[in-house]
Amino acid sequence: MIAPGRARRPGARTPDAFDPDEGEDCPFCEGHEERTPPEALALGRPDGAPADSPGWSVRVVPNLYPALERQEVVVHAPRHARSLAELTDEELGLVAKAWLLRAGAARKEGFPYVHALVNEGREAGASRGHSHSQLVWLREAPPEVVVEDDGKCRVCAHLADELVAGARILGDRGGVVATVRWAGRLPYELLLAPRDHAGGSAFESPRLADALGLLAKSIRHLHAAEGGRVPLNVWLHDGAHWHLEVVPRLNVLAGLELGAGIYVNTLDPDEAAERLRVARPG
Repeated sequence: MIAPGRARRPGARTPDAFDPDEGEDCPFCEGHEERTPPEALALGRPDGAPADSPGWSVRVVPNLYPALERQEVVVHAPRHARSLAELTDEELGLVAKAWLLRAGAARKEGFPYVHALVNEGREAGASRGHSHSQLVWLREAPPEVVVEDDGKCRVCAHLADELVAGARILGDRGGVVATVRWAGRLPYELLLAPRDHAGGSAFESPRLADALGLLAKSIRHLHAAEGGRVPLNVWLHDGAHWHLEVVPRLNVLAGLELGAGIYVNTLDPDEAAERLRVARPG
């Protein structure tokens, strides 16, 4: 349901819920390795350097407070980057490599599905400001992915419609397309997916790095359109046609959305796409 007038009601928008720079207190910054559990993986550190020492580019550690059996934190950069939007393509390529390597480790240990996610901002569930993702190891695909893989590819149908219409296409990189969802639950909801239904896991795809690069670019445009950082959630559905979903948390979910499953989007998707296209990141 699209209802732009709802955006004007009191309390409709969430505040800019980002912590100030954590500085010396951030356990994810380089030089604070002793403040996390022992690492499961580090990329970029010189050969022969000891584990849990400085010099890394991407670092993976167990989550101290896992919601499920196995859950890992991927620290995206040694510097205190606050968002995916601040990462370079080279850094994002290493994040993709870390996801790939840890998904392989999960499969070897009997966890065939890895749910990759990013939370940015307190309203989106982030407890740390330093840019990071989480990898949740699962014994089977989660219900949302199972529903999508019902024999008819919804992602293919979505892309076919959007590529013909053109109004909600944001960009294309390496065969990965970014679109504003025509029936998004919240303003600026995005979907990024390979243009073709090639099959196979995202964690084995050479396009994953391109997808993360396009994701970061889209978030930069979102920040520019909204005049600052935006709390958001990103997740990867590694189904028959893998894709990334992005849900900015600009509206508060209330009883209608949570109780009835009826989502009231206060921004027309065509207008959202136009705002993102014309926005000029600094």
